[in-house]
Amino acid sequence: MTEVVIALDVGGTGMKCALVRPDGTVQHEERHPTRAERGPAAVTENILDIAESLAATARAGGLTPVATGIAVPGVVDEVTGVAVWSANVGFRDVPLRDLARQRLDMPAALGHDVRVGALAEARLGAGRGRRHVLFVAIGTGIAAGLVVDGSGYPGAHGAAGELGHVVVRPGGSVCGCGRRGCLEAESSAKSIGRRYAELSGDPEATAFDVATRAAAGEELAGRVWRDAIEALADGLLTAQALYDVGVVVLGGGLAEAGDDLIQPVRAAVAERITFHRSPEIVRAELGDTAGCLGAALLALDSLQGDR
Repeated sequence: MTEVVIALDVGGTGMKCALVRPDGTVQHEERHPTRAERGPAAVTENILDIAESLAATARAGGLTPVATGIAVPGVVDEVTGVAVWSANVGFRDVPLRDLARQRLDMPAALGHDVRVGALAEARLGAGRGRRHVLFVAIGTGIAAGLVVDGSGYPGAHGAAGELGHVVVRPGGSVCGCGRRGCLEAESSAKSIGRRYAELSGDPEATAFDVATRAAAGEELAGRVWRDAIEALADGLLTAQALYDVGVVVLGGGLAEAGDDLIQPVRAAVAERITFHRSPEIVRAELGDTAGCLGAALLALDSLQGDR
């Protein structure tokens, strides 16, 4: 009997779904639209339908589905299995874990998308073998997940790791949370593209364009990129003062810039560090599969707990 867990990583636009073996091997993968515009009730039903379909796919292939793991954005109470709030999906106090348990008749777990991504990078990716890992996802927003000895830290209210809302530039750019100068408003891929577009007059510019043009020697792109790197370094310095981790893993869309991101961030952090030990700073290894693999790990952990 070959056991697998059902894993779903739910984003505002799409869902990454998989059947994963206990050793982390992906047996089967699918992608589906989230269709968040239909509202939270429809999204919830969509998640459960897809999970049910994955269970059927597993059985048709001679596999035995034994647990379900679901990762969602926003504020997540992992103890009660409730999606407390999500701006991208519209969830408010949705008991997703219990709904999945009832629909599929098997153990289920619910986690925060970035925190489960951190779990995957810590156990299977760039942080494997390390005791203290901070995973920082830099995309449309910025969020982090702390993993200690292979276990994630959700916080008292399911909101740990909101590094993007640490103020690094008082009075700076307006953030989506309503404050000014948050790390997310200064260093996210969205904010980098927006700032360059405002200064250059190119409305189509993206953070990837900025990184590419900066590397090619364009002065404006270089200035925008340096400002973002320096703000990110200040945010990471705050994180290191709080967590004292051994390794910081940078992921999300901005990490696709590779050494153009990693090397200047390392240098900027090294310039700022005083009495703290500087963490190793590396690029994530699992790409956009981290959330799905992390959801699978969460399911496996819940299964072991039940057993």
